[in-house]
Amino acid sequence: MRTNSILITKADMSRLRTLIEWGYSGGEHDHERVEALLGELARASEIDLGDMPADVVTMNSRVCVRDPQRGAEVCYTLVLPGEADAAAGRLSVLAPLGTALLGRRTGEEIAFHSPAGKRRLRIERILYQPEAERRRRDVSDAGGAPRAATDVGATS
Repeated sequence: MRTNSILITKADMSRLRTLIEWGYSGGEHDHERVEALLGELARASEIDLGDMPADVVTMNSRVCVRDPQRGAEVCYTLVLPGEADAAAGRLSVLAPLGTALLGRRTGEEIAFHSPAGKRRLRIERILYQPEAERRRRDVSDAGGAPRAATDVGATS
């Protein structure tokens, strides 16, 4: 379920504000999606890249969600609208599910309105998060023991 705040990196917040300020143009449907994203951003806590927990969905994260009723798991990469590609699993942050995922943690259940009606999904795991990958590379480059690239928050 939703809590009062989500986590978002300062860099992601800047990119998303720019997207909105440039007036992502589209029809009335897009206006509703931008308003929904603005609502999420208004309740976000901004943090530095290096402080982002590895179990939080950020822009360009690869995340797997499960429908608790159907049991099916699907994985998406959360991207800006111009990079979205449904066939490749690249989900726009302006899509109802994309907006619902942003800033949420592994294990959380999210609710959102899809074209088919109200849906609930559980965030099962994050396969890739850019901030966690950057920290892993920094440790490896600094001569520390490289960490294995594993799923974050996997639930079996």
